[in-house]
Amino acid sequence: MSVPLLVVDVQQGFINEFTHHIPRRVVRLIQQGDYGPILFTRFVNQDDGPYCRLLNWHNCDREPETSLVPELEPYAKPECVYTKPGLCGLPNTLIQSLGEHQIKRINVVGIDTDMCVLKIAMDLFDRGIEPIVLTDCCASTAGLQAHLAGLAVLSRNIGAQRLCDAGLSEGMLAAPSA
Repeated sequence: MSVPLLVVDVQQGFINEFTHHIPRRVVRLIQQGDYGPILFTRFVNQDDGPYCRLLNWHNCDREPETSLVPELEPYAKPECVYTKPGLCGLPNTLIQSLGEHQIKRINVVGIDTDMCVLKIAMDLFDRGIEPIVLTDCCASTAGLQAHLAGLAVLSRNIGAQRLCDAGLSEGMLAAPSA
C-alpha cells in the first residue's frame, strides 16, 4: 500500500552547501515506489509579505528560485504542486486535497527543517493528520545546528516516534561534501 509523501520546498532558491544532498535523497526515496500521492510545496516570497516588510529579505520571489529542483520535476504533477506565500504552513488547496483523499498519515521531507518543514508538520498534527518526518531527507539552509534544532522542537511537539530515518544518510548526519 502506498504512503503519501509531502516534499516541502525542495526548490532552487533553497539549495546551498547544507542542502545540496536533499534532492538526490528525495529522488531515491520516490524511486523506491512506496509513495503515493507525491505532493510538493514551494515557497514564494511576496512583496507585501512579512519576509520583505519585516526582515527585508527579498529572495525566492520569482523563478528560478521558486522552481522545484530539476531532479524532482519528473515526479511533480502540476496538480500536486502547492504554492505557499511564506511560512504559512499548509496552503488551503493542499488542506482540501488531503481531506478529499482522506489522508490520515503522511511522510514529510524537505527544506528547511527548522522553519517550513516544522510548521507544516505541526499544522498536519494539529489537523489530526499524523506527520512522519523522514529526518535524513530534511535539512536546513542555515546548517546542521538549525536542522537539529528543528528536529528537537518537532520531537517535543509531535512526538519523537514521528521522527524516522529513511536509511538514505549514508552514515552522515551533516550534508556530505559537495
